[in-house]
Amino acid sequence: MTERLIRLMRIINLIQSKPGILARELAERCETAERTIYRDLEALHAMNIPISNYGHGKGYAFISNFSMYPLDWTEQEALSFSMMPSVLEQIKPLLPEGFDSAFEKVMGVHQKEKSKRADIVQHVTDVIQMGTPAYREDGTSFLYDIIQASLSQQTIQTVYYTQSRNEESQRSIDPYYLVPRDHRFYLIGYCHSAGDIRTFRISRFRDVKLLNQSFDKGDFNLRSYMKNTWSIERGEEQIRFKVKFHADIARYVKEEELFVKPKMTPQKDGSLLFEVTVNHEREFMNWVSQYGPDAEILEPKSYREVMRQKLERWKTLYEA
Repeated sequence: MTERLIRLMRIINLIQSKPGILARELAERCETAERTIYRDLEALHAMNIPISNYGHGKGYAFISNFSMYPLDWTEQEALSFSMMPSVLEQIKPLLPEGFDSAFEKVMGVHQKEKSKRADIVQHVTDVIQMGTPAYREDGTSFLYDIIQASLSQQTIQTVYYTQSRNEESQRSIDPYYLVPRDHRFYLIGYCHSAGDIRTFRISRFRDVKLLNQSFDKGDFNLRSYMKNTWSIERGEEQIRFKVKFHADIARYVKEEELFVKPKMTPQKDGSLLFEVTVNHEREFMNWVSQYGPDAEILEPKSYREVMRQKLERWKTLYEA
């Protein structure tokens, strides 16, 4: 939901700044598929945002006088602009009459937009209800601060708990994207400590503070980064799974909302042949396991053996 809200706002800004912009370019700028852009445009139309399609190949624009005027400054840009009077002090007599009042109005708009954005982020945060890990009594969520930092492209200073090492560490992170996966939120961003892109589970943040330091995503592309990732856990392999789902559940498998694109081939007996390539097996194997005997792994053979051994261990537990 959060990702889509941010994308809808970006679509409005892009159409305003470039009337006649094509769906293809909107998709590229928003780093998503054209089909998603068309759905977003339908959603904006349903919200009475007057967007018109000039016709095939001619792009989109606003109807009548509809417009939005966001300054969309980063904190660093706002700081730089606020210093303009002192920089121009020596040539102030040469400035045209009305400069001071114009400057004050621009800064006033910036502060108003900043306050309005904070209100919107707070409303979004209130709508999103997150769970709390079973071992924690404290249900504190830093979602508001992270969304705000992502929108304003500000680096955050954090205390993060790493489960695999059972330790906390202080990190500076550039929050690129929030990604919902399996009833949890994850942050994907540049970790200054690691010097690389990392994925962080939101519930493992112990503290979050916004720094007066802006960042640029550069050429980072989320779709490329998450390619062939079943859910959130990324790997370096390319594993081609073939799974046969029983006819009784085939229609439910087809309704699954997945993050990778599988090939699904209905069989004559009503079953479904499901083929997909993933870069890590654990989350996919867990997903297949939930279907029990109604899902049979056909390939790779080695993972048939992995599943057989798991079933043997389960059987042993319940034999006593």
